[in-house]
Amino acid sequence: METSVRKKISKALIVDDEIDICYLLEGILKKKSVWSTYVNTLSDAQIMLRKETPSIIFLDNHLPDGLGVEFIDHIKKYYPSTKVVIITAVDSSSDRKMAYEHGADYFISKPFNMEIIYNVVEKLK
Repeated sequence: METSVRKKISKALIVDDEIDICYLLEGILKKKSVWSTYVNTLSDAQIMLRKETPSIIFLDNHLPDGLGVEFIDHIKKYYPSTKVVIITAVDSSSDRKMAYEHGADYFISKPFNMEIIYNVVEKLK
């Protein structure tokens, strides 16, 4: 008998300064039974992470108080089991490389759609 060791993604933190993106992601994740909350800055993300550890973080790269890719180091150090998905409107090979070097689990460029988010959640289980 096989037992599944795949972790269910049940909680997500969205870190994006665009409220519309936060609402869109929240709605998409809800359809996959993933509870989510959002914040708009890295400092608010740090506060939220102290309260609850999500299974996955959707992290914008360009935020008012810093770069998301630089925040990945903090996430991986203190919350190593949390998956990190960079979402950004600036999709360059250097940004992708930097994100993966810092430990991002996935990189999505904006605009994205429901199918892309579903696929990422499924792959990162």
